[in-house]
Amino acid sequence: MSKQVDVIVVGSGPGGEGAAMQLAKGGRKVLVVERYRLIGGGCTHWGTIPSKALRAAILQVVEASANPLLKSPDAVSRASLSDLRRSAQSIISSQVSLFLDPHTVQIGDELRVAASAVVLATGSRPYRPADVDFSHPRIFDSDTILNLSERPHTLTIYGAGVVGCEYASMFRNLDIKINLINSRSSLLDFLDDEITDALSYHMRERGVVIRHNESYSRIEGTSDGVVLHLHSGKAIRSEALLWAAGRTGNSDQLNLSAVGLQADSRGYLSVNQHGQTAVPHVYAVGDLVGQPSLASAAYTQGRVAGRHLLGLGDAENHLEEIPAGIYTSPEISCIGQTEKQLTEAKIPYEVGIAHFKSIARAQISGQTVGILKILFHRESLRILGVHCFGANASEIIHIGQAIMAQEGTANTLKYFMNSTFNYPTMAEAYRVAALNGYNRLF
Repeated sequence: MSKQVDVIVVGSGPGGEGAAMQLAKGGRKVLVVERYRLIGGGCTHWGTIPSKALRAAILQVVEASANPLLKSPDAVSRASLSDLRRSAQSIISSQVSLFLDPHTVQIGDELRVAASAVVLATGSRPYRPADVDFSHPRIFDSDTILNLSERPHTLTIYGAGVVGCEYASMFRNLDIKINLINSRSSLLDFLDDEITDALSYHMRERGVVIRHNESYSRIEGTSDGVVLHLHSGKAIRSEALLWAAGRTGNSDQLNLSAVGLQADSRGYLSVNQHGQTAVPHVYAVGDLVGQPSLASAAYTQGRVAGRHLLGLGDAENHLEEIPAGIYTSPEISCIGQTEKQLTEAKIPYEVGIAHFKSIARAQISGQTVGILKILFHRESLRILGVHCFGANASEIIHIGQAIMAQEGTANTLKYFMNSTFNYPTMAEAYRVAALNGYNRLF
């Protein structure tokens, strides 16, 4: 059976959705192909949304345990992991889509679809080295960890990137003893140093054991746990292990050679600013192209590809300034440049800081751990970066994002200094940080 459409979009996650919606609004006949039974891709069914839903459920239990009015001091110990993760389940089918030639895609066993253009939004999956036995019932990756049925007393997390740090925070909140193994010298070194230091301090204060500059030699699954053997000679025993060291693009089953494309060693495709691969009518968006590997960025990338296919410009999109949201406990979010980047670029900057412990809204909610940090040019006062560590950081950052996107004098420290914010709110931290920074100039 054959079918003809204008554009085939492979994958229905944020990137595929963004492209398909843009193209459909532009009058194109679009076919969206999804490997799984439900639309939404990994973001919706086994990645971003389920893990954040689990995190939210855990935080609710932690808050109940800490609230004397609720009289639930043992809420954390009584919480069932199977109950907490129930919303994270999904049903997976085995249907596969692949290229037959540059303009034809085979869907399943019977359907062939031809189109003038193709948008690949197949996402990524956890990287699985061949020498790690992921069939062992106590060895997990970031997709399968949501199937964990019983709460272990100890958990080793190999890989201290965003995923590793998020799960370390999440499971430590359930009083699970955590070993976090990092192959680098610091956590999340793409962040501002002060934010990284705050995260490390807070994790260690909560009891997470962090080991830097370590790499594994082998992973040994036993009947009652897992032993992680490190090149340094250490052997770390725990009841379960979460592998969180990298991801790989879902390109291996697409038969890219039929189009004349080749992915890199991690399965990622290279694209230009419009999302075009080396074959101009084939686009790739989202995690399939690697960094920044954010659901929010994937949707924007999909729209950019769709607009380019429609012959529209990219002026409405701001892929250069995308906020990062990291859902540790507390949250981290940032946009713009770090102090290290500004120093290396020899840009004269100053820093304004608001400590959450001095913000009335944080005092009321009892969430006083955290800071809001504004980096601005010493002469023009232009906002160069905003970095936040604390409760609701991923929401707070968007105020800074909106001001940074403005032109001319609208994007300066004086906006925050001269604006009146509702009181008490967390947004007030911007005014406090702005005044703190401005006072440093004199």
